[in-house]
Amino acid sequence: MNVNQHTPMASPYGQPQPGYGQPSYAPLDGGYPAPYAPYNGPASAYQPGAPPQGYSPFTSFPSKAVAANPVSDLSSPLDLGPGRGPPTSGPPPVSAPQQYTQYSHSQGDMQNGPPTMTQAPPRPAVSQPYSQGAMNLSGPPHPSYPQHYGPPPSMQHVTNQMSGMQITSGPPTPAGPGYAPPHSSQPPVSTAFPGAPPPSYTQAPPPAASSAPTQPPTPSGPTASQQYYGGPPPSQQPFNSSLPPTSQQQFTSSAPPPPSSQQSFSPSSYTGPVPPPTQAPAPPVSQPQQSFLPTQPPFSSAPPPVSQPAFMSGPPPPAQGSFPSQAPPPSSQPGSFPPPGPPPTSAPSGQYPGPMPPQQQPPPSQPPPYLSGPPPPRAQMPPTSMAQSNHLPPGPQGPTCPPGPMQQPPSQPGMQGGYPPQQNGAFGQPRGPQPGYAGPYPGQPNYGAPAPAPAPAPPAQKRLDPDAIPSPIQVIEDDKTKSTEPFTTGVRGQAPPLVTTNFQVKDQGNASPRFVRCTAYNMPCTSDMAKQSQVPLAAVIKPLATLPPDETPPYLVDHGEGGPIRCNRCKAYMCPYMQFIEGGRRFQCGFCSCVTEVPPHYFQHLDHTGKRVDCYDRPELSLGSYEFLATVDYCKNNKLPQPPAFIFLIDVSYNAVKSGMVSIVCQELKTLLDYLPRENPEMDSVVRVGFVTYNKVLHFYNVKASLAQPQMLVVSDVSDMFVPLLDGFLVNVNESRLVIESLLDQIPEMFADTRETETVFGPVIQAGLEALKAADCAGKLFVFHTSLPIAEAPGKLKNREDKKLIGTDKEKSLFQPQVGFYNTLAKECVAQGCCVDLFLFPNQYVDVATLGVVPVSTGGSVYKYTYFQAQSDQERFLNDLRRDVQKPVGFDAVMRVRTSTGIRATDFFGSFFMSNTTDVELAGLDCDKAVTVEFKHDDKLSEETGALMQCAVLYTSCSGQRRLRIHNMAVNCCSQLADLYRNCETDTIINFFSKYAFRGILNNPTKAVRDTLVNQCAQILACYRKNCASPSSAGQLILPECMKLLPVYLNCVLKSDVLMPGADISLDDRAYLRQLISCMDVAETHVFFYPRLLPLTKLESGSLPVAVRDSEERLSKGGVYLLETGLHLFLWVGASVQQELLLNIFGTQSFSQIDPSMTSLPVLDNPFSQRLREIVDSFRAQRSRYMKLMVVKQEDRAELIFRHFLVEDKSNSGGASYVDFLCHMHKEIRQLLS
Repeated sequence: MNVNQHTPMASPYGQPQPGYGQPSYAPLDGGYPAPYAPYNGPASAYQPGAPPQGYSPFTSFPSKAVAANPVSDLSSPLDLGPGRGPPTSGPPPVSAPQQYTQYSHSQGDMQNGPPTMTQAPPRPAVSQPYSQGAMNLSGPPHPSYPQHYGPPPSMQHVTNQMSGMQITSGPPTPAGPGYAPPHSSQPPVSTAFPGAPPPSYTQAPPPAASSAPTQPPTPSGPTASQQYYGGPPPSQQPFNSSLPPTSQQQFTSSAPPPPSSQQSFSPSSYTGPVPPPTQAPAPPVSQPQQSFLPTQPPFSSAPPPVSQPAFMSGPPPPAQGSFPSQAPPPSSQPGSFPPPGPPPTSAPSGQYPGPMPPQQQPPPSQPPPYLSGPPPPRAQMPPTSMAQSNHLPPGPQGPTCPPGPMQQPPSQPGMQGGYPPQQNGAFGQPRGPQPGYAGPYPGQPNYGAPAPAPAPAPPAQKRLDPDAIPSPIQVIEDDKTKSTEPFTTGVRGQAPPLVTTNFQVKDQGNASPRFVRCTAYNMPCTSDMAKQSQVPLAAVIKPLATLPPDETPPYLVDHGEGGPIRCNRCKAYMCPYMQFIEGGRRFQCGFCSCVTEVPPHYFQHLDHTGKRVDCYDRPELSLGSYEFLATVDYCKNNKLPQPPAFIFLIDVSYNAVKSGMVSIVCQELKTLLDYLPRENPEMDSVVRVGFVTYNKVLHFYNVKASLAQPQMLVVSDVSDMFVPLLDGFLVNVNESRLVIESLLDQIPEMFADTRETETVFGPVIQAGLEALKAADCAGKLFVFHTSLPIAEAPGKLKNREDKKLIGTDKEKSLFQPQVGFYNTLAKECVAQGCCVDLFLFPNQYVDVATLGVVPVSTGGSVYKYTYFQAQSDQERFLNDLRRDVQKPVGFDAVMRVRTSTGIRATDFFGSFFMSNTTDVELAGLDCDKAVTVEFKHDDKLSEETGALMQCAVLYTSCSGQRRLRIHNMAVNCCSQLADLYRNCETDTIINFFSKYAFRGILNNPTKAVRDTLVNQCAQILACYRKNCASPSSAGQLILPECMKLLPVYLNCVLKSDVLMPGADISLDDRAYLRQLISCMDVAETHVFFYPRLLPLTKLESGSLPVAVRDSEERLSKGGVYLLETGLHLFLWVGASVQQELLLNIFGTQSFSQIDPSMTSLPVLDNPFSQRLREIVDSFRAQRSRYMKLMVVKQEDRAELIFRHFLVEDKSNSGGASYVDFLCHMHKEIRQLLS
């Protein structure tokens, strides 16, 4: 986690970490810097209360709103909070989400670790989760989560709660006295805290790291790590363990025990401690994240009002906690955290005055496990953690004692201290910066640690602490450290490293993950099990993927005139899954079990293990990927294919000429034609070329080598397209070079004074298709087009852009082609092997949904340069064009996926055409195109044999050779759901979900599509929780280890421009992105939905800086950050960046001298500039499209565009923040479970 946290960040913000908690208050009042403030909103949103809010898709998540509620959200109980808060403190009323709040919230919230910045309080968060459980403590023990307690307690109740919260002391028992005690124990907490984590949340691993820091205490190392999330003491751990995969993440997980005390924690409760808040304030600053807290605010003041306790804050926290709900906060717990460091004990006692005390003593022992005794009880709770917090029943809190105590702040000195003590891991705010991970998952954090005590903690910000929830960066970094050895593909069902990790692949019988990635490497044995889990069973296949230089491309195998050896029944190709029998004379198919004779020329003896003695000499018997040379039987019309042709069709209407596009294309083609694709770099390309220009009519050019000058032939009858010349249209570049260059020089001059503004489009593609038919070859059309084709001709379109339809049931019609002409044309193109790549240069609506039909159906690509300006867009366009012309491509391709008995391929997503249910037809297939295939059961699978799939692609290479590329993949099968959840790949699941959703909007309202995604994700996680996780409080959010990032990534898909557009996104952009994502591989969808954000303060050669999470609160005013989305690059420059950095990067002295319109970095003679340009170049080299660099100065207008890609924050179009969505998802899961 820490990674994410980015501690540093925090500090920048200024918040003092130490203060941590307190500070938060300050903000409360508004102290937070504006920018962050916004955050708050979100936080609260979650609040339980909030939920109602709307959420709606979730979007509503209002952020701030309700701080108080938040808690409740998670756990219902929370509710109470809200009311409370405000009252209490004078400080800002709860409502005020005030940033501060957020800040606090942060702490409280998640608590995850350090609350980011400073908040000590957050720690509490951790507890919160607990709280839930703990909550019980409220007096009634309430069931833990149930808590919910529906009614929110009355304010005062809350307050008391809060105050009492702490644990509720007496009552706590329910939770397990432990709870309360833990509280007191507090100290232990700190350590405990860490410990707790383990269970909790998320996978342990990451946590570990972070946790350690965070909570050093944690005693157990390892556990700690896990704890890190959950924390609970070992005891709790079980959960986790049980669930292997997951780690459960229960966020909360273990913590429970202690939780109680801390949990209750919820800072709010603490109120008393609140005082610390004072210090808190400071933190806020840094806290940007806090913003969530907003809710808190009230809290902030906390100290003052002891009563405050009510402060509700507590409750709010919940909100934030959303997850956790935190309600618990009440207990002072939150503080507790902090306390830990300090002797909580004492503090606690003070604090808790009444109730606490008991706990108090425990602390000592507790510490360690932090669960220590009491905790255990809670333990089960842990899981809850998150939830729990929610629960927190208000009751307890209320009771709890005496606000007075609460007030106590002092008592918690430690706390107040800012929690510093905690620092150590406990929640130590100090660590603030630290990644936060520390804390267990959101609520969790506390979790483990009893910490509790101190309620000081602060303010109750209950909001979930962003550092406490699963961090994509932490997962990515952990995977990089795990994957040091080459990945060997010989082990069936082994999940590969993530797409974000650099690794080498050794093919030992299964296809490299660069060619095939699966959503699950353990397939359920039965369809009932698959339906129960709702995990999509799919593979993302990129048949012609380019491999890094240190990996061997697939071998080409020639079996002579007989062609490749195949199974007689299912026609699967020879592969490592075929079993030779009868001394090698026959083989049994691994897919259908049919026995086939081995042809005499292919016979070979078997060794003592039953393997052929030539097994390792034959790629098809020992490797996962290889190619066969196809015979004439595999060719169209049973004759070998002609070499392919490239035809360039250039729009020469007024807009095209005026923008500079025509002259740029003609100039570039003069050199680009020397780089046409070829098999052998030593040889000239055999690809022939032709040229057409057009506006309302078409101009064909005869560029035969024997001519002195090119000849133009005009076809003005566009309703009946034909090619006016056969000889001289498609030519060899080297033979006709002089004529071609003369033509390319003349075209811009010829049309320089054109006044023709109208264009045609359908006849342009028909012209290219007819030329390929006449030459009897496959090929590619490169169409350079500028405007909506309104001239009279087949395929004529009208402007149908209507913003009023957005969000209505008729919106789906805008994504469908407006005429059927192009679907018919696409079918004809595929039959001929005519692939179309479209380069668009629109200044207004051009109906990409319709113009893109032919490119998408033929395996082509659409490139879009809106408001094209030669000066700023030329570099991007030319790089895209060069790559598009040069990249390896196959023509006239057919792909079929065969599977072993029990499953079959049922659905396909990508850029292709299908005329039946099994064959994927691609007029062109390049190295960037991926096809996503979904599998369904048609019978039972067995654990012994596993499941096999074989993807065979028949295509014509760019040299005119007919080939078969084969990719084989074997995965395990399982009869236990826990095994399925232990071996999934979230990035591939998201690739599938995004394509499924983006196709779904063609026939369904976008809101229905979003709801479907949320529901399926909730079902996946609820099934895990119900069948694989250890029993725990409902309040806890428990996630499988390998899917803990499913909520954050799914939220990014839901918030994407396609499914939830902002007011500024055009219909064409949405249609363009919808088509673009349909053929992306897993690496591309990953960076598209969760962009990479790198801090650039220190650059070392050879390694990249560790990324930070995509949230505004992770940005430091004094820093410079590089953000990559796969389509764009942004260089964000903070307003108070150091002069040295400015000189190194821009060569200027001050921030005001930076030119925001620059699209490339100045070439400066210093190591920093050199390394930064290397990084930018390496990012561009990894992507299929050239990313234009945009310099964004903080608080500049362009920052709105940049912020759109900070996907963990709330979006302008109504998309939820990660924290809010996690709470919403938790709520959905609980509804399914109840």
